[in-house]
Amino acid sequence: MRLYKHASSADHEHLVPLLQSEPSPSASTSQISYRPQMSKGKARRPWKSYIWDTWDKPPEERKFLAKLDACLLTYAALSYFSKYLDQQNVTNAYVSGMKTDLGLHGNELNYITTAWTCGYVIGQIPSNLLITRIRPSIWIPLMELIWSSLTMVLASANSFSTLIAMRFFVGLAESTFYPAIQYVIGSWYKGDELAKRACIFHTASAIGPMFSGFLQAGAYTGLNGVHGLAGWRWLFIIDGIITIPIALLGFLIMPDLPTTTRPSIFYTQEQIDIGKQRMEEVGRKPPGKFTKKKVAGFFKTWHLWLLTPLYILFNNAGGPATSMIFWLQSFNTPGHTVYTVSQINTYPIGIQAVQVVTTLIWAWSSDAMELRWPPILLAATWHMIVCIMLAVTPLYTHITRRWVLYYMTSVQGGLSGLILSWANELTGYDNEKRSFVVASCNTFAYVMQAWLPIVIFPQVEQPRVHKGNIATACIDAGLIIVCLAVLFLSKRDERRARSNQLASNPTVEIDMEDDVDSKAKSSEVTSVHDRMN
Repeated sequence: MRLYKHASSADHEHLVPLLQSEPSPSASTSQISYRPQMSKGKARRPWKSYIWDTWDKPPEERKFLAKLDACLLTYAALSYFSKYLDQQNVTNAYVSGMKTDLGLHGNELNYITTAWTCGYVIGQIPSNLLITRIRPSIWIPLMELIWSSLTMVLASANSFSTLIAMRFFVGLAESTFYPAIQYVIGSWYKGDELAKRACIFHTASAIGPMFSGFLQAGAYTGLNGVHGLAGWRWLFIIDGIITIPIALLGFLIMPDLPTTTRPSIFYTQEQIDIGKQRMEEVGRKPPGKFTKKKVAGFFKTWHLWLLTPLYILFNNAGGPATSMIFWLQSFNTPGHTVYTVSQINTYPIGIQAVQVVTTLIWAWSSDAMELRWPPILLAATWHMIVCIMLAVTPLYTHITRRWVLYYMTSVQGGLSGLILSWANELTGYDNEKRSFVVASCNTFAYVMQAWLPIVIFPQVEQPRVHKGNIATACIDAGLIIVCLAVLFLSKRDERRARSNQLASNPTVEIDMEDDVDSKAKSSEVTSVHDRMN
């Protein structure tokens, strides 16, 4: 049972745990306390906190968060940029000479992508459980060094089988990164901070492909033939050269968890204590012991069974964004070139630019409301309409319309940070469960991605892929339905937790009134007290 008191800060109140006991993994939801994501009792925040959430915090906490943001988000964004640079470069290399040089045909590009996905799937859950026991600041940069080295080795590939093998091991090394970073971010930040950090980090997934297009264009035009290497081979070498310094930086600035981070040139012991206290205030537990009962408890509540499908649906709705590069290439016929290789690689960058903008909009609005579901529903609805329009729009008779639609095919692409922020919050009462659920979301999303694109977006049907666009619209509809189910159950659990706390502790008041009324009551009580004295 968790009891709450009010702990006033300079501008607002927090529900702070008074007494907490470790919930049993098999405990019912009525025994588990949830911090409401947005309640009527929250004080009105100053306007500047909606621009950046640290501006209304006490000076010491603000200083600590500035250091944490500078270290964690800088490393996370740079590494995610390099990871997505690597993921995108295979497609860029394919349309820039690799297909011809290695004699690739049919759906072999899909199979190369699937090999990476298989490696990526295998490593995620073991890695994420492992970083609850070993230091993330060592494990994550080490794996980044490995995948950057393997990426450079891809430049020597001379056959389809070599590409398959190397991409599998690159995926295995990269599997450690994304769920681990989301778990670490969820170990440091509160509800009005979490989505912005998760999504700022996630924007690198759009910037990576943007940069890859320019990089491939530059490699093709500037390095093609240098030292006897084709431009697409230079792309893999340059990717590795970019990533290695980022990995080395991670060993220096990547923080661990609040309970395992050591005092250093970046953080004093007092600042680490602030980090611990902040997580105690929102009920987010530190690592505990693994027991059979605890592990069994991972599967006994609805979180795993709904948050994972929610993320699966989001992650597999990105297929239409892959079609634009093939659409531009399809204008070229033997003896007649409409778009050059450089144009084919750079024009689709608008897709990622739109994703960056919408991702930041979803993040800021979500943290401002401290609600995750409104941006999810809006983005999924918007994307569903785009997919339907792509399915009914002819390929070559409405060029401008189709171009605009392609640019909007990643408006839902920034929801990853919101969904995993939601998962971090809803499972924060059990650290190991939180790690497991976050990793499961990403793992099983890629299990689906290992085969679904081959079925609904086969390369031989690009760029029309009519069934793929229709199927993605249905995926978006499913995303909306599951999001509403998560919302319903999370609200139900909050109501049960409050009801049980009040029923068993009638002397403990959880004030859910408006801040103005609260302050008025406080002033009134003070006035009465003064008159009595």
